[in-house]
Amino acid sequence: MRAARLIKMVLLLQSRPTMTAAELASELEVSERTVTRDAQALSEAGVPVYADRGRAGGYRLIGGYRTRLTGLARSEAEALFLSGVPGALREMGLEDAASAARLKVSAALLPSLSDASRTAAQRFHLDAPAWFKEPETPELLPTVADAVWDDRRITARYRRGDAEVERELEPYALVLKAGVWYLCARVAEQGAFRVYRIDRFTAVAVGDDRFVRDEEFDLPAFWEERAAQFARSILRAEVVVRLTEEGVRRLTYAVDPQSARDALAAKGDPDERGRVTVTLPVESEEVAHTQLTALGPEVEVLAPATLRKRFTDDAARLTKLYGP
Repeated sequence: MRAARLIKMVLLLQSRPTMTAAELASELEVSERTVTRDAQALSEAGVPVYADRGRAGGYRLIGGYRTRLTGLARSEAEALFLSGVPGALREMGLEDAASAARLKVSAALLPSLSDASRTAAQRFHLDAPAWFKEPETPELLPTVADAVWDDRRITARYRRGDAEVERELEPYALVLKAGVWYLCARVAEQGAFRVYRIDRFTAVAVGDDRFVRDEEFDLPAFWEERAAQFARSILRAEVVVRLTEEGVRRLTYAVDPQSARDALAAKGDPDERGRVTVTLPVESEEVAHTQLTALGPEVEVLAPATLRKRFTDDAARLTKLYGP
């Protein structure tokens, strides 16, 4: 346990010029006193860990000290090769760089771990696009990706409805969601973060000047929040339905899962036939018709009347098609 922590401490100090005791304690999940003891142990073992005193002090490695990757376990080496997403790297124009990096890491591994890249590739493959949808790579994706990696401002024109809008953006990050590429960027004149679909960009010009990143920006947290906001924003209508026990079980597979869970949490007592009535947020009557059709006889639409009539008409057509 301690050996693994000492290795991690060395790797952390290799990746940053200086780290305070508090920062190391947070990363290693130990106390600052333990960090002090570990630094002393590393120093006694010949690792040149130097402690700078004072308020702005911290720990650092001196003399350009580097450790090799020969301490990797097999599971760690295999996990390392899982971090690459070949399709996404190819679309961003980074396939050659990723290939070179994998070769360098492979060369640094112990002979007993040389097959880690092959065993990982045999056991995991990421297929990002949704089913029954041909993925399309946005033409401007490589240009945007270059700006993201290089922290360069861009001037982008994009389609918004029937019009085109131009914005100066600070491109922070790329997200690939169900085969669609998104850019998370800060609007220069507003200072606010926005999300843009890259396939809606019609022109992108990369500037010469770099922007200063907000180090507090947390991409996973930002994306999770915006994705939840988007899911809620499109649910502008409500329907009232009566569900069988099987319908309750299958509801989260037919409509937005979080909306289904919220609706079911507020349901009343079952009727004499075990059915429950819920009010369900939906995107529109048309979308609700498509989604709820998947539940067949396990759902009865009570309101609005126009949606109930759609299902009444469907039932009449099915009866005519299959007989009484």
